[in-house]
Amino acid sequence: MESLRPLIVKAEARLHQPRFFLFPKSPSKTYTMALVSLLTLSVGLLILLALGVVSLPVGPLFAPSHACDHSLGEKMEGLGQRDGPWTEAISWEPRAFVYHNFLSKEECEYIIQLAMPHIKKSTVVNSTTGGSEDSSVRTSSGMFLQRGRDKIIRSIEKRISDYTFIPVEHGEGLQVLHYNVGQKYAPHLDYFADEFNIKNGGQRIATFLMYLSDVEEGGETVFPNAKVDASSLPSYNELSECGKSGLALKPKMGDALFFWSIKPDAMMDPLSLHGACPVIKGNKWSAPKWFRMHEYKV
Repeated sequence: MESLRPLIVKAEARLHQPRFFLFPKSPSKTYTMALVSLLTLSVGLLILLALGVVSLPVGPLFAPSHACDHSLGEKMEGLGQRDGPWTEAISWEPRAFVYHNFLSKEECEYIIQLAMPHIKKSTVVNSTTGGSEDSSVRTSSGMFLQRGRDKIIRSIEKRISDYTFIPVEHGEGLQVLHYNVGQKYAPHLDYFADEFNIKNGGQRIATFLMYLSDVEEGGETVFPNAKVDASSLPSYNELSECGKSGLALKPKMGDALFFWSIKPDAMMDPLSLHGACPVIKGNKWSAPKWFRMHEYKV
């Protein structure tokens, strides 16, 4: 028995030594509180993003490979250079985003020069026949640039696709619009109510609207039914009376507005109703591109 005593003493010593585990047997209060705090911060951030209080800057995780921040001294495909592109969510109902500094000044001027010789009175779609017709609800002038028209247009279309994650082949040709003082486009929906216009590519699902010029007064793009308290926004007092009728974006050369005409469940979104407010002072150039559910053949 005496010979076994040293072994017994060693065994008892090991039993009293502290044990270490890679993971605790049950979550401690500290871990639980940390997890709750993290979840609370995440929910708070999502709420702030939804309300437009904060926005996500375009950085390495969000910017396409060909669109670089000019402030870093990098170049991009296209014409000219852009200053610090960044993205802002302005509404979730409808889903709408602003890509600041999407186009360079040179690209805006290039598109306008291409369009000017071919501008004519804009038309609207007849919801019964599917044909185009003149209407007092749309008083601008415009024309279409064929998709892939030249190298510069192709680079812009590729950039749009990079930003929106919608294939280039789903896009219609680029339309260029010009508004003089008093000209407007009354609130309307971009998706179709007839069968004729969805034969090629299916229904319109999204709109990418680029601003090619600044407007001294008026000319805002307005969403009358957006679920946003527009009167609380900092820019509200700078808007025209038309702009104050809903969520409105004042045109700025190089910026682009992207919004969906469908909800996340792929149903048409009536909240995407939007219009172009009358120009009060100056003139307005813009370039919308519409995207279809399927490939749009040109």
